Amino acid sequence: MSLPQSFAVTWDYRCPFANNAHAHILDGLKGDADWDVTFVPFFLNQGTGAEGQDTWDDPAHQADLLALAAGVTVRDRFQEHFLAVHRSLFAARHADGADLRDRAEVHAALIRAGVDADAVLTEVDSGWPAKVIRAEHERCVEELEVFGVPTFIVGEDAVFVRLMNRPEGDSSLAQATIDRVLGLIDEHPELNEFKHTRSSR
Repeated sequence: MSLPQSFAVTWDYRCPFANNAHAHILDGLKGDADWDVTFVPFFLNQGTGAEGQDTWDDPAHQADLLALAAGVTVRDRFQEHFLAVHRSLFAARHADGADLRDRAEVHAALIRAGVDADAVLTEVDSGWPAKVIRAEHERCVEELEVFGVPTFIVGEDAVFVRLMNRPEGDSSLAQATIDRVLGLIDEHPELNEFKHTRSSR
């Protein structure tokens, strides 16, 4: 059975496991991996909040949407810059320790990725990116019972995956890692959970 090459994956820039998984995806794509990837925003405040809690319109949670909204804006309006922006925002949080609730930090990450940061943040301020995030997040929850990031979605199968390593620019490792994940999803639906009791990392 051939590996699926078309898949979706959720992200929130604050999650270290999303950072690991997306590093593999980005390095794999840079190495010309034959994947058709759909990047789906997932707002962790809503996903991990108390049952029944609605964070979408709560002013206390709006700053946490900033980087995700910037990513969605670039994905939908400045597509040629998306992969670079995606990498830059993850790096800002996990390599540089930046607070992605800080508009100046997000602006700087956008500049480093080569996109017009002012134009992106103007779109964010217009409000439509937050609506897109909510619609895509809620669709994942309602249709596939997604609960976190990174979740890989292949057809009607959604699987939450924690990768403990990063490819560090090794595109062959990146491709092999993601292909292994896709193969498990596609070829082994009976494997519902597989988790080490201890981690050496």
